[in-house]
Amino acid sequence: MALRVTVIGTGYLGAVHAACMADLGYEVLGLDTDTSKVASLSSGRAPFYEPGLDDVLARAIASGRLRFTTSFAEAAEFGDIHFLCVGTPQKRGSHAADMTYVDGALESLAKELTRPCLVVGKSTVPVGTADRLAGRLAELAPVGVGAELAWNPEFLREGYAVQDTVAPDRLVVGVRSAAAEATLRVVYATQLANGVPFVVTDFATAELVKVAANSFLATKISFINAMAEICDVTGADVTKLAEAIGHDERIGKQFLRAGLGFGGGCLPKDIRAFMARAGELGVGESVAFLREVDEVNLRRRQRTVDIARELAGGDVLDVRIACLGAAFKPDSDDVRDSPALHVASALQVEGADVHVYDPKAMANARRQFPTLALAESAADAVAGADVVLLLTEWKEFRDLDPVALRDVVAQPRIIDARNVLDPAAWRAAGWTYRGLGRP
Repeated sequence: MALRVTVIGTGYLGAVHAACMADLGYEVLGLDTDTSKVASLSSGRAPFYEPGLDDVLARAIASGRLRFTTSFAEAAEFGDIHFLCVGTPQKRGSHAADMTYVDGALESLAKELTRPCLVVGKSTVPVGTADRLAGRLAELAPVGVGAELAWNPEFLREGYAVQDTVAPDRLVVGVRSAAAEATLRVVYATQLANGVPFVVTDFATAELVKVAANSFLATKISFINAMAEICDVTGADVTKLAEAIGHDERIGKQFLRAGLGFGGGCLPKDIRAFMARAGELGVGESVAFLREVDEVNLRRRQRTVDIARELAGGDVLDVRIACLGAAFKPDSDDVRDSPALHVASALQVEGADVHVYDPKAMANARRQFPTLALAESAADAVAGADVVLLLTEWKEFRDLDPVALRDVVAQPRIIDARNVLDPAAWRAAGWTYRGLGRP
């Protein structure tokens, strides 16, 4: 009999995982305690924007292989393998990860497990969590050791989550038995048949893979942004610098684009939680450099605000500013720790008349920053603007016509905070152009 899959938690990770596993042919039951999420997903609508997900979701539901519930008892009875996909946000007043949702989901599920099964954690957690949860699972599950734990970290990139689930660049599984490994090989048979690397390891290594990868990426991004700070005072061009060093195969070109920096629900909170956990383990010095990585990243936001003030003549009070972008990255409606909204709100605090537009993130921006003026379109946002800021590198913004735009602004001044525009073309059209780390 084919394995039946449950997905506990239907946020970004869980909804994508549930839909894709059903699309791959498994019977899947998604669980969430949020009835509005369950209702939305059951009707075939994802409660967030992710390219391609609605199509996969609709196919999976139409096939009869995917449905959703709020009942842990139903999930326990249904599933042979249970994926834990709940969030681990940053604790209030601390850098540490808040494990409330993971612990609660594991305990609620465990109490209902009356037959052998595999529980698989996918959430990003502090190292040592899986070992602790394995003990809790054995203690609470009526089936006892018949319920086994494994850890299988996720590596989804927002905007590419469907692709990263169906065809990931690697699968990592932390297991304690050959049976758990065998079960996961069956679950991921399609990916393995397509040559996806399958890395089998212990719990602690599996937990560290995600935070180590995110820490490395964050470090690379902040490194080139630190170089941009030096370029700003020397007249060098950070884009050419990045191109030159990127040809070195030991370094590579990816994640070497200087700009406004990283944000979102993963990189910032993951590196902070990693620092906090390392401190708890007595090895905080090992990742102390991440503190500066975080600080460099945050300085890019302030640098963008400073440039806007400079272009406005030293004061943004009552200056109309157009902010193009609200999501933390293109192809997403996620505004968690968004550099774009950080800049927009900082300028508003200084008295600027800020108008924000984003192709997909307007509803989330409105919820998070209700006092910001939100425009209906890019043209609406820039109309009459004294300064235009490109803050999220949507294709719509990268393709803007500087000649046409020149006719609708009050002052042709633009800050390319993502370094994605052609400075020569914009200057030729009469614009004052400023990039980050560019002469």
